[in-house]
Amino acid sequence: MASSQSKSPAELKADFQADLGHLAFTTAWADILKLSPEIFDASRHLRSVPLKKKHLKPKLQSLIALSVSSAATHLYLPGIHTHMRAALEAGASVAEVTEVLELTSTLGIHACNIGVPILVEVMKEEGIYDSHKSTVEAPKDQKRIDLREDFTKKRGYWHEFWEDFLRLDPEFFEAYLDFSTAPWVKDTKGDGSGGGVLSPRVSETKSQSCSLLIFFLLEGFSRA
Repeated sequence: MASSQSKSPAELKADFQADLGHLAFTTAWADILKLSPEIFDASRHLRSVPLKKKHLKPKLQSLIALSVSSAATHLYLPGIHTHMRAALEAGASVAEVTEVLELTSTLGIHACNIGVPILVEVMKEEGIYDSHKSTVEAPKDQKRIDLREDFTKKRGYWHEFWEDFLRLDPEFFEAYLDFSTAPWVKDTKGDGSGGGVLSPRVSETKSQSCSLLIFFLLEGFSRA
């Protein structure tokens, strides 16, 4: 295989588009090609490996890439345009693309997933956690019990980090529940069954890919 140093910019661009698709070559990549043909070609090689293996179908690959580019922690506009158009060209429907964006929009809740446990820790250090009104009333509050059951039914799981969030602010938790479950329960088929347009496996794949992005970002901040 010829090295990037032996190829012209036009040849490197052609390789890039052949491996990653004609939509992948943006003005940003054009600038990288001018500044560093070596890193441009190495990036092309790196990105092409999973695309060529095709363990995931092209449509699903594009939808996953779209979810990462549109995540609140990333918001890479050129990537959103590229992957959205690629997904549509690969056969995704407008409804599927919309649902990916809806699922990704819930990432903002990680501020509470990370912040609330810290708040609880401080409350315990200050000796006010056990005596706080919300902490005292929570175990016997039917509204909180119903919200926990509703979340578990609609989202298919329950994790302990939701407990203090629900305990301290059931009203905001309820609003988040309504917002986050909309893609999972909306009646797109018109038969009352709900479930959205993406399969549960695909929906969860999008959520997990974005959650991993959040995890690595937080790990980076914690070590800075």
